[in-house]
Amino acid sequence: MQEEIQKLSEELKQKDTSLTLLEARSWVELLWEDFEASRAKAGREYEGADITAKFVRHFIDQYGSNLTDFATRYPKYQQMIDKSNKTIH
Repeated sequence: MQEEIQKLSEELKQKDTSLTLLEARSWVELLWEDFEASRAKAGREYEGADITAKFVRHFIDQYGSNLTDFATRYPKYQQMIDKSNKTIH
């Protein structure tokens, strides 16, 4: 799983070059955890890290280069774009 998170972090960094690798990894970890938590709250059976990685990769493909625009539309991600707060999560 850690290798997959690292790969996804690098993919996100390539899409949004304004991010540091640490920021990209924080985004990936946040999205990963949020996806799994949302599915669990909905009562969905855990389908494994492959499904989660697929979702995060799709998100990166769709929003990776426009991450700031995406984050401004969703308050729970708003803190991620606050560059003055270096503690991502």
